[in-house]
Amino acid sequence: MSTKSVIVALDIGTTKVCTLIAQKTPKNIEILGVGSHPSHGLKKGSVVNIEKTVESIRTSIEEAKLMAGIDELESATVGIAGNHIFCFNSSGVVPVKNKEINQSDVDRVIEAAKAVLIPSDREILHVIPQEFKVDNTVGIKNPIGMCGSRLEVNVHIVTGKTPLIHNLVKCVEQAGLTANSIILQPIASSRSVLSQEEKELGVVLIDIGGGTTDVALWKEGSLLHSQIIPLGGNHFTNDLAVALKIPHNEAEKIKLTHGTVLREPKAKETYLTVQGLSGTRPREVSLSFVAEVLGARAEELFTVIKDLVLEKNLQDQITGGFVLTGGGALIKNLPELAEYQLEKPVKLGYPQAFGGMTTAMQHPKFSTVLGLLQESQHVSEARSREEKVQEETDMFDKLGKSMKNLFKEIF
Repeated sequence: MSTKSVIVALDIGTTKVCTLIAQKTPKNIEILGVGSHPSHGLKKGSVVNIEKTVESIRTSIEEAKLMAGIDELESATVGIAGNHIFCFNSSGVVPVKNKEINQSDVDRVIEAAKAVLIPSDREILHVIPQEFKVDNTVGIKNPIGMCGSRLEVNVHIVTGKTPLIHNLVKCVEQAGLTANSIILQPIASSRSVLSQEEKELGVVLIDIGGGTTDVALWKEGSLLHSQIIPLGGNHFTNDLAVALKIPHNEAEKIKLTHGTVLREPKAKETYLTVQGLSGTRPREVSLSFVAEVLGARAEELFTVIKDLVLEKNLQDQITGGFVLTGGGALIKNLPELAEYQLEKPVKLGYPQAFGGMTTAMQHPKFSTVLGLLQESQHVSEARSREEKVQEETDMFDKLGKSMKNLFKEIF
């Protein structure tokens, strides 16, 4: 199997590292191998221990390689999150040189929009066009071929702290892969979970991970806003561990098997037997108390998201409501509580199926890594097109030079 036809996605999260290996086919991509391993060495999406992070990544990669039957891998598309990520909108404007807009005009206007002052310890990860304007015509998605004298663009810019980005890339490289592109995790999750219709209508994706919650707001097919909130599934677990005075792993089990964010009538009469800290006796805890603890944290999260939407004055853009995804979104009754607090329709979002995807993988906790795989294919196709155009340009340049030399020799 050619290594050029193989693509790899790497989701390095606070609670797990997930690797997907797929093969490009003429029509789509086919998943060959999956590797998942508990993550050690990250806190709120940022690397805090390189050695442990490298080991987690390496184990996940080896699992995926074993399943795929592949010995060597070259590069991967890597997801990034963390509370160091900062996103904002910008705009740029340039005159059109030849009255008809071409790719060079689009490149120039995007460069103009990128020309913003950012701190020296930050770097730009993404510049995502939202809409183009040609003279007085607005709402244009692709201006190439249109006639006009003035081209303007609105873009969404994603930045991250350079040292933290480099730490992540270093961990991937030490695990044996090259990071060929870094993708913001909510963008990846949006690709796997949201339909184009939802993005056009206006929707907010809420991806609840272990250490962070990633938010992406889409309208008319464009990303209007994205943000990383440093509050995730681990905070729910930690609250339970502290309130019940039990170990973290015991709290995680209770959250997954009996956790709910709404008090149910029967819960008052139902009790759980929990094993406390080492040396203490098992005791009974009511399910209503568990719901109270988890519900308080969920209310805090949705209050932050509601305030964010109001602060950005985007509440009128959300026609399609909110979509919850990620491993942390599986707590019982979370969509119902979200719908009550956010005052919009809320649903649980699952990744859309494609080649080689098993039923087990059609799960909210795989939303990011599946989206990274699709983004990887998209980036790969775009680079192939650019290389093809460049080869054709070089060929015509060489042909032109040859013709010039030939005419010089003749005349």
